[in-house]
Amino acid sequence: MLHGFERSSRKDHVIVQYGDSQAAADYARANEGSRPEGQFFRSRLRLVQDLLAHCPGGDLLDAGCGPGVMVRTLLQSRPHDFRITTLDQSLAMVEYCASRVGDIGNVYPTVGQLEAMPFADAIFDITLVMGVLEYTDARKALCEVSRVTRPGGLVIATMLNPLSAYRLTEWFLFLPSVRLLGTIERFCGISAERRHGAGPSGIRALPAVILRRLMRQAGMRPVDTVYFDVRPIVPPFDRLPQMIRRAERTAHERTVTRGWGRWMGTAFLITARRSDIKRH
Repeated sequence: MLHGFERSSRKDHVIVQYGDSQAAADYARANEGSRPEGQFFRSRLRLVQDLLAHCPGGDLLDAGCGPGVMVRTLLQSRPHDFRITTLDQSLAMVEYCASRVGDIGNVYPTVGQLEAMPFADAIFDITLVMGVLEYTDARKALCEVSRVTRPGGLVIATMLNPLSAYRLTEWFLFLPSVRLLGTIERFCGISAERRHGAGPSGIRALPAVILRRLMRQAGMRPVDTVYFDVRPIVPPFDRLPQMIRRAERTAHERTVTRGWGRWMGTAFLITARRSDIKRH
């Protein structure tokens, strides 16, 4: 599901969106803010922490590390358990991540594409793929994830949920309305810095059933699917101050589900094991 532009320009839009140090810093602040974006990131972070609590440690790859929020959390909470390698196509993101974690531990930063990772076969015990598959050729990226993960190794992958009420409203009603409002403001002579706007994101989200199938085809065995960032309020109402305060008071256990509430989960997470024999 593409949102706002042709497939051929996705890569360019992604590079521009995350290609400088200011973008990396803004993304890090969004992770930590109180707005809906921050609530999403915290729900995901807590869920991944809970899953890794059952993992003894090992060689870990954070593929699509972004500004390094997950890496910093792991180094602070379990400083001696993981040997961490980070990968991102954005040099700015890799540098920002390294600057944030350099005072608490060592990581091995790498700039590269998820579809062609510069790593040897079967070298990671755990591979995290969080918030990045939406920007890639998911089939090729998952084949690479499978290739670099050891047989029996753990893969944790997330994807925005394109079937949720929240994403459907956001992508097909809210964001087009914001763009239309910005166009009207431009014709009315409102200055660019005061106009509303929402540029193309590069996102191509897949339903969970399709992502699980691609993972199996790449040589992984999906074992669990969890929907997270469960929220019944859709944009723009989730941005109202009272809705933000209510969401901040919501217990983490109420932001994740495996049941009927999945249509309210703005994203999902799949855990999988690398198979001993890769299927093509």
